[in-house]
Amino acid sequence: MIRQTILVSCGLFMNTLVAQEIPKILSQKTNYLPDFSYAGYHFGEKPIPESDGKIIYATDFGVKANDELDDSKALLKAFKTANAVDGNVILQLPAGRIILSEILYIERSNFVLRGAGSAENGTEIYCPRPMMYLKDSEVLAELREYLTTFDKRQREPENNIDLPFSQYAWSGGFIWTQVPGERVKSYLDKYEPEPNPLAKVSSGKMGEHVITVSEVKNLKVGDVVELQLFNKDDENGEIIKDLYQGAKVKPGSHHWKFPKLPIVRQQVEITKISGSKITLKTPLTISIKPNYQAQLVEWKHLNEVGIEHLRFTFPDIPRVAHHVEPGNNGIFLTRLFNSWVKDVKITNADSGILAEEVANTTIQDIITDGPHLAHYTVTLGGVHNILVKNLKIYNSAVHPLSFNTFSTKNVYQNCEIFIDPLLDQHSGANHQNLFDNITVHLKADKNNSYLLFGGGGADYWKPSHGPFSTFWNLNVLVENPDAAKTVLLYGMKDGALARIIGVHGNTKFEIKYYVDPYIEFLNQSIDKVPSLYNYQLQRRLK
Repeated sequence: MIRQTILVSCGLFMNTLVAQEIPKILSQKTNYLPDFSYAGYHFGEKPIPESDGKIIYATDFGVKANDELDDSKALLKAFKTANAVDGNVILQLPAGRIILSEILYIERSNFVLRGAGSAENGTEIYCPRPMMYLKDSEVLAELREYLTTFDKRQREPENNIDLPFSQYAWSGGFIWTQVPGERVKSYLDKYEPEPNPLAKVSSGKMGEHVITVSEVKNLKVGDVVELQLFNKDDENGEIIKDLYQGAKVKPGSHHWKFPKLPIVRQQVEITKISGSKITLKTPLTISIKPNYQAQLVEWKHLNEVGIEHLRFTFPDIPRVAHHVEPGNNGIFLTRLFNSWVKDVKITNADSGILAEEVANTTIQDIITDGPHLAHYTVTLGGVHNILVKNLKIYNSAVHPLSFNTFSTKNVYQNCEIFIDPLLDQHSGANHQNLFDNITVHLKADKNNSYLLFGGGGADYWKPSHGPFSTFWNLNVLVENPDAAKTVLLYGMKDGALARIIGVHGNTKFEIKYYVDPYIEFLNQSIDKVPSLYNYQLQRRLK
């Protein structure tokens, strides 16, 4: 473990690493490395299916591509019919441009929205105006009240900007999955329901699968429920210390000001019940103690939902400011389990794909582009075990890759950022997430340095991330590299106990990262284990 301020020169580890084939952290027990292999559709154990079922053709309801007329009413009829079908259903969109100016809700399991492909001759969903012009969603009422109650405004005096946050800055999309009537996210204590746990949980160890519960009569093998841990002990709560593993970081006030809201949560599948012991499919991200008042609660969600083979296009409207985006958002995923998004291209979005309250879903083969500066591309907030695979980012974004509030055990794998890269961890008790085999293209500044490790988010949710967030085999390609100079990669000032293994590229690098990171294989690619996710998955499935 490397302590204190970290400034690692290009040659610090070279002599000791030349003979190594794989990083030491894979075999030693002194530096904890989470098992990320459970991320994705069916815990990474099954491929995304080629779904079958009853096909509903959108054209049968009046959708007509390329006629320059709005297709929203016809699409709403098609969705209503598809949502009512028993068994598996596929809503098939035609090739060509479809014009959409209403939100399309997927509200049932075993539903696939399928286009004719994301390429030029495939299906294009064109959204001519943003969601700010639509009727407010009832599901976001609590968010709107939260923004007003806490006077959330974007204040930039130097630009004469003092504007209220938009409800669509991190929520909403023209394709929106939801369980009708269920909260998307908890924002205010007063709307938190009275506790009605399926079981109270008294113990469990980080990285292990067995928990001890008060009773099992309301549980059965195969149930997918939510595990919740609380801080009921104000700013000195023991769970805060445990969450950050004693690292020298300063947690913000949201860690204790909302005692009714869980500070750590995982969506878990029960695989075994033996007396008061329950075995979970996935390992715990934090140990459980009695004073955390942990509980298992019902988690309402949809299964086997797919969105595939299409593209979204938005007009390139002027950008006003951060957090006041008008709502040109493509897909909003909520309340999903064992689902997927694949082969989707998104142009000129404020946010391409947003996810909240989702678990074990794969998002793969995604392209974002266009001249419009995005807020997010594909972002992960309040989600668990999500795999984002083969994401290509050609547009500028404030947060190109971002692990956001409450996100745990998620993976960005084989992604590439072509312009203004930033690897963002956005505060809010997010921990144990993985940037895996990522490629970034950047231009060093005049000091031969680059801000690569982002730590966004509000002060009340700091630090930027919890322990054991991991960067694995990061390929950094510098424009016009100078072989005689070393490039400094920096940015993170308050991220606890990160694992940074295999940062390399077309020049030599130094890394400056706070607090107490473990750094190995600097200026070496990890040829034997290019993907940590794949390595751990293969070992687990043997």
